[in-house]
Amino acid sequence: MSNVPRWLPPLLLVLFGLAAISIIVPYELVAVKEQFSGFPDSHIFSNKLRPYILVLICLMPGFAGIAYSLGTTFDRYVTRQFIAVFLICLGALFAIWLLIDLSDNLSDFKNSENKTKSLLVFYLYRSPAILLVLLPYTLLLSLIYGLGKLSKSNEIVAMIQSGTGVVRVTAPLIFAGIWSSVLLLGLNYHWAPHAEGMRDELTARANNLPVLQAKNVLYRDPASRRLWMVGAFPENFHKGAPLQNVEITTINPDRTLKTRMTSPSARWDRDSRHWIFANPLFTRFTEGEAPEFEQMEEPLVHTTWKETPSQIIKPGLDVEYLGIPELSTWLISPLADQPTSNRAAYLTHWHYRWALPITCIVTVLLAAPLSIHFARRGAGSGVFLAVVLSVLMLFVSSITLALGEAATIPPLLAAWLPNIVFTLIGFHLFHRRITGRPIYQSVKRLLIPQT
Repeated sequence: MSNVPRWLPPLLLVLFGLAAISIIVPYELVAVKEQFSGFPDSHIFSNKLRPYILVLICLMPGFAGIAYSLGTTFDRYVTRQFIAVFLICLGALFAIWLLIDLSDNLSDFKNSENKTKSLLVFYLYRSPAILLVLLPYTLLLSLIYGLGKLSKSNEIVAMIQSGTGVVRVTAPLIFAGIWSSVLLLGLNYHWAPHAEGMRDELTARANNLPVLQAKNVLYRDPASRRLWMVGAFPENFHKGAPLQNVEITTINPDRTLKTRMTSPSARWDRDSRHWIFANPLFTRFTEGEAPEFEQMEEPLVHTTWKETPSQIIKPGLDVEYLGIPELSTWLISPLADQPTSNRAAYLTHWHYRWALPITCIVTVLLAAPLSIHFARRGAGSGVFLAVVLSVLMLFVSSITLALGEAATIPPLLAAWLPNIVFTLIGFHLFHRRITGRPIYQSVKRLLIPQT
């Protein structure tokens, strides 16, 4: 390994990233083009940004390799110690997570013709979402073990006695936290939420079942006073595939029923922008009289209706599975201003898409000073406190997210408050470690007052 030129690994990683870009980005450009074609009301800037973010993600390993090659001998030594533990922890956590997830999802693939292939595709598509979940825990465990091992062998003490401060010792690890946050920020922009939302679609494909994008969607158009109820959106509904089991109710200005039309399928023509309803049953309501029914044998064509399938499906999309482009599209749509829409939930998750990846940096700030110890009796207490604080951060994050969705607290505060609070705690822990002041005993005295 010592005979390998230092510049060769970064060069190979950059070439690997460029090869990935040449394969993946063209597909993403096509996907963005189809997005604008099938969803003409999409947020333009956030969707056009997708290929550029994908380029950044592909080049992230190359950037890490370049930073490693430019570092000092000390940086490379600490990084090698950390990477070895990091890969072991990531593999172990993934194996545990996979066993648990397989026990929950394996029965969904019992009718698949090739169960092994279906499972590989299932988890390959979901890999961005899996990485988003596992990476903060991997950083926590690898920091605890890696720094604990260096502390136990007195290497940390030797580094500090040679004039290297605690911040300098942990600088490569802080860089690893920033690198991880940037990577997850790119994945959480669109691909991680979208991948997690494809679980039902991938399961349906594996079992040769119809793929549905949404079911039982209720949409109200205030301008036309039409209330749409769509039973199911097929896979290619934005390309002209007919919506299934459609019911449209028109309301009078005084909120009484005017008409109702039910149809087994309704298709929207993208070229002519006409709605075509198959064999609709038409019902007219008149106050004080019995409803009048008319069964039409021919398709009914509406040429002036302005609703589009991309607008109608919006209430049926789960906010947890929407990325930044989809959330931005929803927030600028007229649907967001309706009294019945939960704008706070969508705005909270929009901020949360940016805030969640920063958890990696916060985890490093919490775990690094607590994993460094200068005496054997300080090891277990610091590790315990690091785990408690990290778990507490995730718990607080789930609470503030729920409060933001319920509009109890502002969406911006709901998404970022846990990061702000625990970042300040991390800086405080770093300050105490730098100045040589005890951490665990101080926290213990704070939580358990002396009598």
